Amino acid sequence: MAANRKLIALLCVTGATGLAGCASTRLDAQWSDPQLAPSSLRGARVMVVCEAYDLAVKRICQDQMAAEVVARGGTAVPGPDAGAGAAVRPLNSDQYLGAARDANAKAVLTHSITTADVSSGSGVSIGLGAFGIGGGSVRGGAGVSLPVGGQQSNTGYAMNSRVTEVASGKLLWTAKASASPSSDVSGQLSELNKAVFGAADKAQLF
Repeated sequence: MAANRKLIALLCVTGATGLAGCASTRLDAQWSDPQLAPSSLRGARVMVVCEAYDLAVKRICQDQMAAEVVARGGTAVPGPDAGAGAAVRPLNSDQYLGAARDANAKAVLTHSITTADVSSGSGVSIGLGAFGIGGGSVRGGAGVSLPVGGQQSNTGYAMNSRVTEVASGKLLWTAKASASPSSDVSGQLSELNKAVFGAADKAQLF
């Protein structure tokens, strides 16, 4: 209903960013080599590496990366496992080039995941019902409440991505995307992957 949507929009604007429907994912920046040949990775073997502090985040992210590469006609090759906790900041792609050459990969695609723990603000929750006007038989409204126990903690993620050519070791493309805090980690990583792969498509990598 229009009234319900307006209320959700108002709460998002006023700070209830932890609510479903308020989260957003954006592409912050991207760069590509001016000499990058169009569709240079189409059908290629691409080593995929996700650097993340948490092992669960690393595994989810890497599985999603592989799926995106396969969806574009490429072959995803899992990178060497450096373990969790290694990527508080992006690592040098050179460490993956030897393994990528051994795997006959044309490029290394790396995501580095960083986190920012924040509160959802007021911890507002909404109950939306049906609305009626005047003498209509259907009535209801929206209930706004604060949960007992204080604020709800969520995590926001940022994704720094880069593609390195194996033969030359040259950086071909890089991008950064970030997402609003959410308790849905898998969904948030999926949206970040869509954002950076969408940017890669516009740069004609695949």
